[in-house]
Amino acid sequence: MHNFTTNYEIILEVLNQIGIQSSFLKQIRIPKLSDKELTAINLTAEYMGIDSEYQLFRVLPKSILSLIERSVYNRRKRKLFSFINQIREQLSEKFNAYEDYYIVDSMPLEICKLSRSSRSKICKQNNYSSPNKGYCASQKSTYYGYKLHAVCSVKGVFKSLDISPASVHDIHYLKDIKAQMKNCTLIADKGYLSTKWQLDLFNSCNITLDTPMRNNQKQYKKQAYVFRKSRKRIETLFSQLCDQFMIRRNYAKSFDGFKTRILSKITALTVIQYLNYFVLNRNLNNIKINLS
Repeated sequence: MHNFTTNYEIILEVLNQIGIQSSFLKQIRIPKLSDKELTAINLTAEYMGIDSEYQLFRVLPKSILSLIERSVYNRRKRKLFSFINQIREQLSEKFNAYEDYYIVDSMPLEICKLSRSSRSKICKQNNYSSPNKGYCASQKSTYYGYKLHAVCSVKGVFKSLDISPASVHDIHYLKDIKAQMKNCTLIADKGYLSTKWQLDLFNSCNITLDTPMRNNQKQYKKQAYVFRKSRKRIETLFSQLCDQFMIRRNYAKSFDGFKTRILSKITALTVIQYLNYFVLNRNLNNIKINLS
């Protein structure tokens, strides 16, 4: 798990297997290190928990260090956001091609403490992507930053995701789901409870939104046990992202850097799941393992 070169070669082989193109960015001068190889370095660093680029360039082998500078690596990595997302979607499709049941939920992504929020300049380059204050019902606390919205399969593989300011209500993410999914059942918590949205999703996309009812609602009916148990799958995924991939630890100063870091961590998680399921014949969600 601590051998960077071995892990890098294994992850690069996965990218080769799914037919990812070597170059994504159009550049006049062909770089010595291809976009695919740079992405493999990024995903390997996230898998091994290397959050600092300074530390990353200390452990990189000399054969790679001679091909790229640290500042160039940082700039190219941010430009490869769409390329990384393409990798995640291709890997996800191999798991979720025949899935009919999905789980939707959100988790807070804190940028800084509330006491520093008024003077913080992190991710405030554009008004539309600036962080703000929001409330997390599960933790019963107010925080400053963003909110990660995600849909995963019952197996535990992310299907769709998005980032919004912390103040945006969970239910607004269902607008994105309408454009991405259809003919399935979506399991959610009470934060997504809305008769209007249940009818809209069913009529427009044939999506059945199943949420637990409030105790004081008329014709109260308890949510099926299998759905209540399945909903814990996405909570476990969020815990793995917080634990091994340290998704709440932020060193980015711009929103482009922040969203690329978040996407890289989720893509690295999906790559490990792919290796477990299709290559190593191991438990799909056993993330803390040696790849070799």
